[in-house]
Amino acid sequence: MKAQIGIRREDHNRWERRVPLIPSHVKELVRDCSLDISIQPSSLRIFSEEEYRSAGAKIHEDLSLCTIILGVKEMPVDNLLNNKVYVFFSHTIKGQAENMPLLKQMKQKKCTLIDYEQIVNKKGQRLVFFGTHAGKAGMIDILWAFGQRIDREYGINAFSGIRQAFKYASLAEARNELEKTGLEISQKGLNYDLFPLVCGFSGYGRVSQGAQEIFDLLPVETIEPDELLYFYEKGNYYSNKVYKVVFKEKDMVKPVNSEKTFDLQDYYENPENYASKFDSYLPYISILVNCIYWEPRYPRFVTKKPLKSLWEENTQPRLKVIGDISCDIHGAVECTVKATSPDQPTYIYDPVTEQTTDGLEGRGVAIMAVDNLPAEIPLESSQFFSQSLKPLIPEIAGADFKTDFEHLSLPPEIKKAVILYRGEFTPDYTYLEKFL
Repeated sequence: MKAQIGIRREDHNRWERRVPLIPSHVKELVRDCSLDISIQPSSLRIFSEEEYRSAGAKIHEDLSLCTIILGVKEMPVDNLLNNKVYVFFSHTIKGQAENMPLLKQMKQKKCTLIDYEQIVNKKGQRLVFFGTHAGKAGMIDILWAFGQRIDREYGINAFSGIRQAFKYASLAEARNELEKTGLEISQKGLNYDLFPLVCGFSGYGRVSQGAQEIFDLLPVETIEPDELLYFYEKGNYYSNKVYKVVFKEKDMVKPVNSEKTFDLQDYYENPENYASKFDSYLPYISILVNCIYWEPRYPRFVTKKPLKSLWEENTQPRLKVIGDISCDIHGAVECTVKATSPDQPTYIYDPVTEQTTDGLEGRGVAIMAVDNLPAEIPLESSQFFSQSLKPLIPEIAGADFKTDFEHLSLPPEIKKAVILYRGEFTPDYTYLEKFL
């Protein structure tokens, strides 16, 4: 007998409208796999209760009869039920302090936790993810912030009409408007003060690919990181183009020992032997988009000291916006000192005083650090996520979660993502005990 599955309402914040499974996929699972699926009512969810009811799901406030409960974001500690199997993004694998109470309570209630973030293939690539859509929504917000910031410095510009991602009816509408922006740049060019407009992307994974997909709606020409200085010195750039630079690890860090050369595998295994060299690029970048995965053992790429030097040496530095899509607080971008939300997406960081001011006014660089960007395009991001999650649901529903972990029958990709099993850390995650 397969387990009953519940889909909880999202209550991380008022912007969270995403779902782990869309109604059409619920219909397929109910019809083809004979699954019993219950939906917790929600007034925010991008899909209506009637759509789920028509798909064959039941609408229940109480999910206590469900064995497996699916969500998207972390759930309130007080809402946890005893002995349940929870599947959501827990944001705990780095020992994040803000979510340790959640993990501690799940232990006490003998819960099982499967984290989407840890469902990976043999190459370590995530199988269920929102990263691409985080990149898309993030890039829209970054271009909005850039337009608004330039409005204040130079007046109306080609980017002035861009809205935040959540203010578009659909991703298609946003893309259409950005294509119009690109056409305007091609035909009329940019204000002299803005060109060459160089957008740098740190990282080249799915988040970066999503962000680049949006940026590429503009008239883009790509330049290599090691050509950036020569690009400026040569002066062979145009006002009716924008320029893109994608930074890989070898472009961003160097060995501490100057006699050694960069080695990617060594960097991953011994990051303490490397230091950032990213400050050499900062004077030439108009917009920086941070898309890279970061942990505290890695060097920071953008630190406060070179930013301070840049602002002390220039009255109007070229760098206007840092869009930190990865949003690690005090992480790869040291001046990401807090996360922001769609209603207050930016703050100004003054590199000289190290003070922040919400909004887009004042001296410094604008930081966009919204921490749940895919929620700004809930329809498209839910459709994409659900498509990748749906094939895994029958395996999870058919597993016997009463057996011991060693004999738990799950595909290895899913089993590796089990952080807690009936209240105990599984072997790969015992290191988290020290963070509780």
